[in-house]
Amino acid sequence: MLNEFIAIRRDLHQIPETGYKELKTQAYLLAYISKLPNEHLEVKKWRTGILVLVKGTKPEKTIGYRTDIDALPITEETGLPFESNHVGNMHACGHDLHMSIALGVLSHFASKPAKDNLLFVFQPAEEGPGGAKPIMESEEFAAWRPDTIYGLHIAPEYKVGEIAIKPGLLFANTSELFISFKGKGGHAAYPHLANDMVVAASAFVGQMQTIISRNIDPMDSAVITIGRIHGGEIQNVIAETAFLDGTIRTLSPETMEIVWTRLKQLAKGWEEAYQCEVEFHPGSDYYQVDNEPVETEEFIRFLKEHYPESYVPARSAMTGEDFGYFLSEIKGFMFWLGVDSEYSLHHAKLNPKEEAIPFAIDVLINFLESK
Repeated sequence: MLNEFIAIRRDLHQIPETGYKELKTQAYLLAYISKLPNEHLEVKKWRTGILVLVKGTKPEKTIGYRTDIDALPITEETGLPFESNHVGNMHACGHDLHMSIALGVLSHFASKPAKDNLLFVFQPAEEGPGGAKPIMESEEFAAWRPDTIYGLHIAPEYKVGEIAIKPGLLFANTSELFISFKGKGGHAAYPHLANDMVVAASAFVGQMQTIISRNIDPMDSAVITIGRIHGGEIQNVIAETAFLDGTIRTLSPETMEIVWTRLKQLAKGWEEAYQCEVEFHPGSDYYQVDNEPVETEEFIRFLKEHYPESYVPARSAMTGEDFGYFLSEIKGFMFWLGVDSEYSLHHAKLNPKEEAIPFAIDVLINFLESK
């Protein structure tokens, strides 16, 4: 028989929805939760997300567990029999596994409540525009605000049964980068009568990298990546506009501020040098995932005692996760869960091994009971 929560993962995998559009996902989750023993449960909706409080038998504190529920605008190429029914959307970051694991843990405690309160946060819009900060600012979250909070993220590079974690910085600060250039278009044969924005934008891409090499302490680390560039409409017309879409990753908020300051200074110079307008457009900013040392060391000791083959010391990564906003105010941690996939996160062929689901449920139930 197929494990119940693997089956749930497959159901959720077929209905991927992007940030704040998770209507079918929310309905599926609510339908499942409604069938659980409800003597100790309270449920609140927040936009397309859900908060579930499992009332403890003799509560002295509230322990939080967060899962993300949204998907990415990626066309799936796995060929799985349960692949996405929503063309152009895919659970390419493992949030379908995240949700099924959370439901598994919730199911256990709905039937066997712990001493303390447990809050399960099914958060929308992790991939953008960012749901963590708004849900934390909501009245619903404030009413049940936890004293500690935990979360996980699947990791294709680790084997099933492995959990990677470290105290301190786990994920980077991230900032989306959207820049537009506007100059003067013209005929390709008369470049002197125009201001070519393909040239301006292309030169800006190269110059941005000098921020990393010449403005950031070499003992620190930062990344600027431009993932998309668009300019012009036809081969024999000088482009009047050009657009750059990218991302910034840093290991500290202070370094992020340096990068943005230098980008804006460069832009002013570009406007003068290329006789154009350079504009930065709003994007999502995610705060670093900084694991609280005491909580993290406690979890590591738990793993070494109960799952001695599982613990793997993690390294800091330039990945971004808006769970960092929770950890900026509430002590806790996030860990990597091994799923042993050939393809990386955000890849159209990502195919995590589903055996990681019952393993993670078991680990989390035992850890939360130990708390």
